[in-house]
Amino acid sequence: MLIWINGAFGSGKTTLTEELKRRLPDALVFDPEWIGFVLRGIVPVPTGNFQDLGLWRRQVISLAVGLVEEYPGRTVIAPMTLVNPRYSQEILGGLRRAGVPLHHVFLKVSAGELERRIAARVFHPGDPERDEAARRWCRERVPECVAAVASLPGDTLVMDGERPTRDLADEVVARVGRFG
Repeated sequence: MLIWINGAFGSGKTTLTEELKRRLPDALVFDPEWIGFVLRGIVPVPTGNFQDLGLWRRQVISLAVGLVEEYPGRTVIAPMTLVNPRYSQEILGGLRRAGVPLHHVFLKVSAGELERRIAARVFHPGDPERDEAARRWCRERVPECVAAVASLPGDTLVMDGERPTRDLADEVVARVGRFG
């Protein structure tokens, strides 16, 4: 099974993933961003967003399916912002068509709280210019991330990402156990 943890930059995807991994120690954490980093080293990304590469989306589906198939009985957790409705449909739909039991979670956080969290993050220690560029990139995407909740698939578990992480993890574990 795969748990896709979605939400804006700063919504708590990584923190929730860490808590779920603590509770599900056999789980595999698959961060689709790694595929983007690999592709960025091989091909140009004209828009600056590797999600715009069809190859990235296909590789994410392929690797996620492969992990679920090669490691049966182990939960795969994928923390990744995915707010473009077309890309979301392509990836989540591709996983479902491949027969992957999928739980899609979206952490909904207010724009003001996202701004606060992004401002507090350090992306590139020791490189203030690069750090600020990363924060600016994340801040510029807050409106589309907040608006994405309106176009999520109907079976998405939308959670208040401002709640304590342990409560969110309790809810995800309970849902996965019910619909495993």
